[in-house]
Amino acid sequence: MTRGKIVKKLDSVFSLYIRNRFANNGKAECFTCGKVDDVSRLHAGHFMSRKHYATRWCSINVQVQCPKCNLFGQGEQYTFGLNLDKEYGEGTAEKLQQKARGLVKLSNDDLNELIEKFKV
Repeated sequence: MTRGKIVKKLDSVFSLYIRNRFANNGKAECFTCGKVDDVSRLHAGHFMSRKHYATRWCSINVQVQCPKCNLFGQGEQYTFGLNLDKEYGEGTAEKLQQKARGLVKLSNDDLNELIEKFKV
């Protein structure tokens, strides 16, 4: 499998993991606005952009978001950051920003291990 296909598969598996990890009867709550909806209509929203491999598959950096917050609200990053600090401790958002700036080199084997780790 090509690297691009491995990354795409990992993104898909990770998205399902994120949307289902706190789900109750197939429903989950948006991390930024609190809207409850079916997990199939929710997104895996990133605090730090997916372009940063250091945090792309970090389960703290990625939380359930409704389409309104994730797409139309461009991730509601300010609220997302405040909620991260409330949920995971003061300074979490800043630590994720620093982590995202770091360089990470993941081999195809590393990516495949993450796929196995996050399979629902």
